[in-house]
Amino acid sequence: MSLQEVRNIGFIAHIDAGKTTVTERVLFFSGRTYKIGNVDEGTTVMDWMPQERERGITITAAATTCLWRGHHINVIDTPGHVDFTAEVERSLRILDGAVVIFDAVSGVQPQTETVWRQANKYKVPRLAFINKMDRAGANFLGAVEMIRRRLDANPVPLQIPMGAEQAFHGMVDLVKMKALVYEMGKTEAPDEQPIPEEMKEQAAEFRQYLVEKVAETDDALLVKYLDGKEVSEEELRAGVRKATINAQIVPVFCGTALQHVGIQPLLDAIVDYLPAPLDAPPVTGVHPKTGGAVLLGPDPSGPLCALAFKIQTDPYIGRLVFVRVYSGTIKAGSAVYNASRDTVERASRVVRMHSSAREEVPELTAGDIGAVVGLKGTFTGETICLKDAPVVLEPPKFPEPVIAVSVEPKTKADQEKLDEALRKLADEDPTFVVRFDQETNQTLIAGMGELHLEILVDRMRREFHLEANVGKPRVSFREAITAPCRVEGRFIRQSGGRGQYGHVWLELEPQPRGTGNTFESKITGGAVPREYVAPVNAGVKEALASGVLGGYPVVDVMVRLVDGSYHAVDSSEIAFKAAALIAMREGLRRSRPILLEPIMKVQSVTPGEFLGEVLGDLNGRRARVQNMEGLGNIQVVDALVPLAETFGYATVLRSLTQGRASYTMEFSSYEPVPASVAEQLLVKV
Repeated sequence: MSLQEVRNIGFIAHIDAGKTTVTERVLFFSGRTYKIGNVDEGTTVMDWMPQERERGITITAAATTCLWRGHHINVIDTPGHVDFTAEVERSLRILDGAVVIFDAVSGVQPQTETVWRQANKYKVPRLAFINKMDRAGANFLGAVEMIRRRLDANPVPLQIPMGAEQAFHGMVDLVKMKALVYEMGKTEAPDEQPIPEEMKEQAAEFRQYLVEKVAETDDALLVKYLDGKEVSEEELRAGVRKATINAQIVPVFCGTALQHVGIQPLLDAIVDYLPAPLDAPPVTGVHPKTGGAVLLGPDPSGPLCALAFKIQTDPYIGRLVFVRVYSGTIKAGSAVYNASRDTVERASRVVRMHSSAREEVPELTAGDIGAVVGLKGTFTGETICLKDAPVVLEPPKFPEPVIAVSVEPKTKADQEKLDEALRKLADEDPTFVVRFDQETNQTLIAGMGELHLEILVDRMRREFHLEANVGKPRVSFREAITAPCRVEGRFIRQSGGRGQYGHVWLELEPQPRGTGNTFESKITGGAVPREYVAPVNAGVKEALASGVLGGYPVVDVMVRLVDGSYHAVDSSEIAFKAAALIAMREGLRRSRPILLEPIMKVQSVTPGEFLGEVLGDLNGRRARVQNMEGLGNIQVVDALVPLAETFGYATVLRSLTQGRASYTMEFSSYEPVPASVAEQLLVKV
């Protein structure tokens, strides 16, 4: 199969928009499965984990493949819940195109904005599918307008719905100018009919709008359009494809996946408008030794280059490393080079994934997404290539965990099993962090939210047969400095034999939020020999890992090594590291340290009669209301709330609104804790 006939796409959306339902129908109509899975019944192919089937949500990105019109489509179904945003991030890093699914009633929701920004970051071309057109309150044009306004996008409908809510029964295809009529709930292909008389005028208006928008992106079509000539179906299709791949427009489709409506035209659109690997620009990497840029096109016979984007532990086959191959070929049994770690490993087996099932294949070539067995030392974000053609690709970037709990085994005998289970889970999930707290002698696990940690503890119990005691959730606070300072650190010890001598001057300076910590050496004239700069940096990093207020990590600090002295005999790496630690402790105390807390973006959706109670509760949680919007009788409240104040919010919100309100929450930023609250928190530490 040629690369022009391959599509690597993902379904992305807010939770409950219908990603998994759409994916299940795609697999059924393409002949990949013979039975349609249902999320509510826990029978879907893509949600294969017990935790996913019980809760009716997607937790892990699942990959599969299907065929449509002779094209090979690699599909990744991603989670919508914000706690599992890393799954979306790593999937978009390696995909060529995406289908963004919107709820026809709610339109653009908070997590939609997040996944849209992630797709923007990786320049992924998109189609929009407005799902659930049969629901009460469905509004196709309202959803399109929200896409334009909230996502700053250029949505262009390629279909308009025929009817809405209970009367919805199909759509008008604006490229073919035909009506596609469905029998609701039946799996037969749509009946292609002439456009109904009462919709001809509306269809003509939208067709003209479509041609105008596409002509704006194509000079040849623009000339033809301005001359008043008819644009053919083939020309329009080619124009839409080019504009979509260049991210100039977002084609919009509609349907209702639960009733099997709109899936075949969506599959046609994936083939017609989303890019093949050949349409994507060459992937850019860096030579690990020289630092020079390396460009690689999707050539199966070229040098191997693949990105490991996901790790999964399989109970039968062991460790699976999911890869996207950008160039060359990975053959079963071949040796591969991990350029990120400078190690050689053997790819013992190569498989294609169909959710949790595996299909063994002899090789994966450029443009393929699959998994490799046997790579024990390869982790998420690392590059696999050939030793004589090394290249390192940019890894996906993941958010920092914001919530932590302590975990300990029920019996001492299980400690080793617990360590092994946590290591395997941390291998799989880059937003799951395990660390040992020396002060409390506790193992702490940190993640993106309460649900994230709840799922991981549940997996320990089921997959590793391990019962554990879990502490209460703790917020991952940070510390920062607010004033610059210059400090001296001396570590001088004299004993009978050789002594220890380390002496440094450091400058500390606050940096803007989110910048991170940086260290640089400004030493001139050899006041501190070059071989001692790295130990000074190590001492700085160690000090920043535990601040002076509550022992929390210190962030957004610039540290400069500006001066110092050494002793020809007594100086050592240990002495300079100790001197840096002493200087940093003093510097952090003198730089007016403050406590930072994670702030969450919370969107509460409530019936209008409960708005007062919901706002009152948010005010009691130190919330800052950003926006309120009415959608009929429904009120949508956007607020920024400290994470520490959100524990138990789901229960309170349900009791305040008779169970009729819902909310979504995602991490926003770290902000200073008010002085009065900080005092109470630091007393507890």
